Amino acid sequence: MKGGKVNQTELSSPKRITLAPGVAILALAILALLAFPWVFRKPFPQHLMVLVFLFGLLGQAWNILGGYAGQASLGHAAYFGVGAYTSTLLMMKLGLSPWIGMIAAGLVAVVLSQINGYPCFRLKGHYFVIATIVLAEIVQTVFINWKWAGGAVGLTLPLLPETLVNFQFHSSKAPYYYISLALLAIIMVVTYLIERSWLGYYFRAIKEDADAARSLGVDIARYKMIAMAISAFFTGIAGTFYAQLVLYIDPESVLPFSMSVLITLIPVLGGVGTLWGPVLGAFVLIPVSEFTRVYLGSGARAVHLLVYGALIMLVAVFQPRGLWALVERIRGRRT
Repeated sequence: MKGGKVNQTELSSPKRITLAPGVAILALAILALLAFPWVFRKPFPQHLMVLVFLFGLLGQAWNILGGYAGQASLGHAAYFGVGAYTSTLLMMKLGLSPWIGMIAAGLVAVVLSQINGYPCFRLKGHYFVIATIVLAEIVQTVFINWKWAGGAVGLTLPLLPETLVNFQFHSSKAPYYYISLALLAIIMVVTYLIERSWLGYYFRAIKEDADAARSLGVDIARYKMIAMAISAFFTGIAGTFYAQLVLYIDPESVLPFSMSVLITLIPVLGGVGTLWGPVLGAFVLIPVSEFTRVYLGSGARAVHLLVYGALIMLVAVFQPRGLWALVERIRGRRT
């Protein structure tokens, strides 16, 4: 437009619509993930990706509470284990579908989180962290001594026909792959919506300065409990998925303190309080852990723990905000 007149070439020539690079990369990543089981047909690559998605789900669930709301917990194994036991017991004792058990597992984990949160949120800092550890240890002790739930021996899930309804697949890992990918996609969407809603603003306000948020009328206790409930719900669902994946659970496999630590390390590595940080952390930490465990585990026990422990230390020293901050820095330089 010149001198108030519209240039005819501006009207006749169509405008170019450019796709944002981030959207294009995301679309390509989704296509690659959907095609992965058709390209890599062997069990190990598919199982590895299932674990990546599972721990990405767990890391994102922790991130809602610890990353956005700033309430660092080291007791999420309690919700994971309770979720695994809830669906398993409902199937073995009452014959309920694992899918119904999955929803029930999430709800039971929410109830447990609220019982835990009411007294624990009166504590601050490391006292809160210690309280969450104590909760997980109590839950593990209960299940170790609870004979009806299998006790220390654990529970072996019955083998059922290979169908989606039964949530069991014996001939291929591909169905588990797509289910875990779908669960991860769901929590990513939920986190995205929380991040851009008033709920996310309240969470971040509590994290930055709880006293200032309280002075502005934010009900601190209420929103901490909401963050805890959302986090526990998805952690309980992940517990059900794990039980259906391995078809055997015991207190040492689903309720150990090391599980809580691993759930926490994933978002810390990737970047707490970010949407993609926990996913990036899972894509780095889980393959490193699995490859070192598989290829070095027989000759050097627990070397994989040293490897990803060293990785966490390096990130903490050189990139304290996590790997996603490094990605953002690289993207900023390019733009």
